[in-house]
Amino acid sequence: MITKYNNMPIIRQEEIQQALSIASDQVLRNLPEFTYAFQNAFSEQGFYAPIENNHWTNGFWTGEIWLAYEFTKDPCFMEAAEIQINNFNDRIIRRISVDHHDMGFLYSPSCIAGYKLIGSLMGKKAGLLAADQLMSRYQPVGEFIQAWGSMGVPDNYRLIIDCLMNLPLLFWASEETGNMTYREVAEKHIKTTLANIIREDHSTWHTFYFDLTTGAPDHGATCQGYRDGSAWSRGQAWGIYGLALAYRYTRCEEYIEKFRHVSAYYLEHLPKDMVPFWDLEFTDGSDEVRDSSSASIAACGMLEMAKYLEKDEAQYYTQLANQIVKSLYDNYAVKDFATSNGLVLHSTYNRHSPFNTCPNAGVDECNSWGDYFYMEALTRLHKDWVLYW
Repeated sequence: MITKYNNMPIIRQEEIQQALSIASDQVLRNLPEFTYAFQNAFSEQGFYAPIENNHWTNGFWTGEIWLAYEFTKDPCFMEAAEIQINNFNDRIIRRISVDHHDMGFLYSPSCIAGYKLIGSLMGKKAGLLAADQLMSRYQPVGEFIQAWGSMGVPDNYRLIIDCLMNLPLLFWASEETGNMTYREVAEKHIKTTLANIIREDHSTWHTFYFDLTTGAPDHGATCQGYRDGSAWSRGQAWGIYGLALAYRYTRCEEYIEKFRHVSAYYLEHLPKDMVPFWDLEFTDGSDEVRDSSSASIAACGMLEMAKYLEKDEAQYYTQLANQIVKSLYDNYAVKDFATSNGLVLHSTYNRHSPFNTCPNAGVDECNSWGDYFYMEALTRLHKDWVLYW
């Protein structure tokens, strides 16, 4: 176990309450502009612009509305989220920008959340349609869900680590329908991912390619990281949370050991304040930008896995998550609404480097999943939370 953070402060219950209150107030302030529209994936100079429901990130904003509803019980949040569920239902019926693997990111924190919280039948209907869409991305040759692009094209015959977070949609669909095929595909994708995407040193690839004809593993790449051999910090965090969810639904003991290793690599490469730079290549003294969203994702994953561990180890990960959230609250959270309509500063969507082809986008800004997972982490620390995932 890593001990270098033992003296880092832990967020107190009164601070958790205050942080959730501030976040919920910000969500409320945003509803007039973002009930019939959605927030862009990232802010510009601290402020999100409204967009239509046509991006892979739109579910996170609806998730923030549901989390604010859970904290405040204010019906205005429920009413706004139901309007957005209608929009998500229309989106999946009309197949608006859904030909990719991010159905879980879109439909779990929006429609599945609404079904779980208030029994929304439209949420259930849209969620099942989204699960079917995700199933359509499955490649039996290789046994994985293809991330993007036309099916069966060599250049896109790949998975990415993020997709571990989309699989709870399939486990939920299996439970709701009794159709085990959803679960079987999810379990196969997990096995293929974990067999290939974790390197020997327990860092992770962003994406992994397979041979189109045989399904054999081909090569890994880190398209959103600094370079192929480095560890993109958000990808490593997806691995932490994705492994916790994989264990939740399968109870495969091997996933706990992988979680320990992937988490340890992440923790060993954090700067002093426990909030990573955009790639784990960089640490204290670097002039590179942070990705605060990675810290929130990792904290959620640690809190989830802590539920299934023995007392001492559960306490270890719970303390680390508390310390990470404390740092986010003290140093990254938006507290002056005049400066931003987001929740957490210093996130990074894409960062260009000499070794990747990503254009700069949302660099050192708020981003929608960073805001959502910050609220989720706070909610987990506030109460025994029923997952949207």
